[in-house]
Amino acid sequence: MTLTRRSLLQTTGATALLASIGQQAFAQAGFETARIITGFAAGGTSDTTCRRLATAMAPGYAKSVVVENKTGAGGQIAVTYVKTQPADGATILQTPTSILTIYPHIYKKLPYDPVADLSPVSLACVFDFGFAVGPAVPASVKTVPEFLQWVKANPTAGNFGSPAAGSTPHFIGALLGKSAGLELKHAAYRGTQPAMLDLLGGNISAVSGPIGDIMQHLPTGKVRILGVSGEKRSRFTPDVPTFGEQGLKNMAHSEWFAFLLPAKASQEVVGRLNTAMKSALAQKDVIDGLAGFGLEAMSSSPGELADLLKKDTAKWAPIVKEIGFTAES
Repeated sequence: MTLTRRSLLQTTGATALLASIGQQAFAQAGFETARIITGFAAGGTSDTTCRRLATAMAPGYAKSVVVENKTGAGGQIAVTYVKTQPADGATILQTPTSILTIYPHIYKKLPYDPVADLSPVSLACVFDFGFAVGPAVPASVKTVPEFLQWVKANPTAGNFGSPAAGSTPHFIGALLGKSAGLELKHAAYRGTQPAMLDLLGGNISAVSGPIGDIMQHLPTGKVRILGVSGEKRSRFTPDVPTFGEQGLKNMAHSEWFAFLLPAKASQEVVGRLNTAMKSALAQKDVIDGLAGFGLEAMSSSPGELADLLKKDTAKWAPIVKEIGFTAES
């Protein structure tokens, strides 16, 4: 995998050519409406990514491209739905990595096979996670180690929310607790935004989620990010130290969103959608729009995405084992 966060930006000069070629190819699809399916609630980063791409893809790929939020079961409902749809390119799955690379390690039986039931198309973006606290935590707590010390003194307040059980941000919170010999109580939500609402209301102490989902609430003055999960500081929150900078080892975890089709999609269908995605993701308004939500636009070939899926699935196996979480736990 040779992708870097600058790789897409370096292709911006080819946007006009992609668009020109794409308009001819897309017209052959004949779609009145194409649908992008996400398993998470409106207003979050997954939904935002879908809507930005939907706007950029119409009317070239289809006369209209709409977004449908099929929430529930931590994103499984959306994947299960898409795998049953015709593989003609009219129904597209958008999903974060954890549903495809972590869930196979925590569920004895999934209603879908990430490899056999889906055809990789392209990456959409990459991003880091933040660990944020709200009104339930004293203002004197300014770092992750200070939060963990506060939890030791106030064990009943040791809880955090994440977008889904078994997701990357869930495991980040669990690993943070484990680093201090604590078990932080986890609350799973249907996306990060519902968790943020409970954080703002003082119903939970912390939220582990995509930086972009947290950034939206910083202007309220009620939320502060204690740390970020990247190998280096995020350009979106440059004043917030990484977990590593705070002495927390082996805590560098980023994630990506990707687009996939039902498994029986032909190479022609996959290629047509990949071209449409690359064209959309190279548009400046899409790049800037995603950046406003803490997301860095990045496309890939179907093969590169397939390789990344395989690599990340292997990466998470020992981490899940260390945490000891299963869907039944």
